[in-house]
Amino acid sequence: MSFTLFGRTIRKIGVIGSGNIGPDIALHFSQNLYLYGVPVVVVDIVQAALDAGSRKAESKMAKAAEKKFFKKEAADAIFKNILFTTDYGKIADADFVVEAAFEREDVKHKIFDQCQASCPKTAIFASNSSHMEPEVIFGKMEDKNRCLVIHYFFPAERNILVEIVPGKDTDPALTEYLMKLYEFIGKAPIKVKSRYGYAVDPIFEGLFEATALTVEKGLANVKQADVIVQKALGMGVGPFTAHNLAGGNPITQHGLNEMTSKIMPWYRSPKILDDQVKSGKPWETAAKGETVDYTPVMYESVSNRVIGAYFGMICEIVESGISNIGDLELAMDAGLVLNSPFSMMNKIGVKKALELVEVYAKENTGFKVADMLKKQAASGQPWKIPVVFREDKGDVALVKIRRPKVLNALNADVFEQLREIFTGIQKDPKIKGAVLTGFGTRAFVSGADIGMLAAQKTAEEGETGCLNNYSVLDLIENLGKPVVCAMNGLAFGGGNEIAMCCTGRIATKGQKVFVAQPEPKLGFIPGAGGTQRLPRLVGLEKAWPILRHSNPISSSQAKEIGLIQEEVEGDLIEAAMGWVSKILSGQAKVPAIPKGPIPIPSKLPEVDIGHLSRKIDALLQKAILDGAKTTLAEGLKIEARIFGDCFKTQDRNIGIDNFMKNGPRVNANFVHN
Repeated sequence: MSFTLFGRTIRKIGVIGSGNIGPDIALHFSQNLYLYGVPVVVVDIVQAALDAGSRKAESKMAKAAEKKFFKKEAADAIFKNILFTTDYGKIADADFVVEAAFEREDVKHKIFDQCQASCPKTAIFASNSSHMEPEVIFGKMEDKNRCLVIHYFFPAERNILVEIVPGKDTDPALTEYLMKLYEFIGKAPIKVKSRYGYAVDPIFEGLFEATALTVEKGLANVKQADVIVQKALGMGVGPFTAHNLAGGNPITQHGLNEMTSKIMPWYRSPKILDDQVKSGKPWETAAKGETVDYTPVMYESVSNRVIGAYFGMICEIVESGISNIGDLELAMDAGLVLNSPFSMMNKIGVKKALELVEVYAKENTGFKVADMLKKQAASGQPWKIPVVFREDKGDVALVKIRRPKVLNALNADVFEQLREIFTGIQKDPKIKGAVLTGFGTRAFVSGADIGMLAAQKTAEEGETGCLNNYSVLDLIENLGKPVVCAMNGLAFGGGNEIAMCCTGRIATKGQKVFVAQPEPKLGFIPGAGGTQRLPRLVGLEKAWPILRHSNPISSSQAKEIGLIQEEVEGDLIEAAMGWVSKILSGQAKVPAIPKGPIPIPSKLPEVDIGHLSRKIDALLQKAILDGAKTTLAEGLKIEARIFGDCFKTQDRNIGIDNFMKNGPRVNANFVHN
């Protein structure tokens, strides 16, 4: 069997190296491609390493089955899909090879010499190097256009971040293919230009250096600095603990010493790191449950220095041109699990951020203060952090919402950036149409960000919020150019409401949980047009139960009732681009949403609303029926007003509070008042 998508076929994957990360890379591939019958082969010259890697993969899948991430049968199949072997001949027919061996130039050259001699001429060759430039790794390869770095992060089977680093000779089409492939298999890929260390490791290792220097200065001991920096930056674990977990001391020592000449002179291995590498011992960090005491003065002294270093390093990377604000914001949050830097700077004020960096640079020779930070502070404006992205493909603009940790949920930034991007599309004479989609494969848009909803406190705020959002949706609906929504995953609440504003909608085939209007479960009604557009698109009789019982329907049901035009098995974006072309040429006719009143059947289906609030249900029915009797424009005003009325009920507060405390799986105890 094989996996064919995005213009390439993969029949077998090879992973070279069964050390710290190779087995985890293999595990991730197997988890996502075993159903396609694509075997994964791990090759190493040391049998003990292979045995350890096999045990590690088997143990991880057993735990995944225990926690019900996978059924036991699936977990067993995923593990059995991986072969651990010393025989390089087993990857001679691999279409994709990822090297995860030692960080040494001679080792990598030897491995890829062997690969290019035995693997197919079309095979992709990637290195999981954490530092070395692709031009160095693949300098002796005959066909450099199929070679690049793909940098994974610990633990590779769960951490969603990967850096895709093409070299100067890498085929741009291959880079684009891998960006699509990794997004499809559940990663959050960012494209980074070639430079030593790429974009993320200079931060990971630089934060370690900055923390270690506070220990060398006597401001705190290792335990104290570790927990202070963890708290100050919102890290999953402190920098010393992270190095213990990943066994990262030797590679960080080498990386920092190389960065001295290749990035900025401040980077260097601190003496305490040199001593620790010599000893071969882990850092003495806090034990589980151990309380580490420190004074407020100590906290401020350590945290201010490390935060100043963090902001300075981040701005240096963006200013270098190898990455950008949006990708680094995602990388720090999703990959390194720490506070996103530009959001953090906006929160404390960009001028204050600059002060911290300047103080740090004055104290630390060779530390650079980026001009872009100085200019931003002088402007008095916060950083603009992109979460919606536009990429023009010929005369069609591809617009993607990217907030993977919250399944692309809508907030004020998303709405404002959608407004800006679609206004630009509307005014751009080169662009004839657009495709709107979400990042990843799990969700198009999971709904409105619960934090945004919880921040609204009064009926007036609720109504005003709806009216502001309507203006963005109205822009999309009346763009004057066709907009096709490529629904790459579930579309709940505001996700479905945005999709319904588009000219047409298509979806990935086979989604059992696809569209829902779950707002009544949270104690309010839809507030982005759901009560008005859904009845107009599919008829009031079909919309009535979907809106009232709040349960999801499948993609096949959505196609059956006319909510979407097509279920797609292959490349969803290419299919959406095709729909734009067909609509423009007149080959495809998509029914326009009725703008006037719509028929109300004499009898509507009975709906069992279960535990849901009868008070909110009465308001919901009123919004649907009153809106159906008038124009779409007037119906939206009715919906906004009744959305505001929900704030006057007890059940709205009960629903929001329950969701904030317990999440979506626990039913709220509504009082129907």
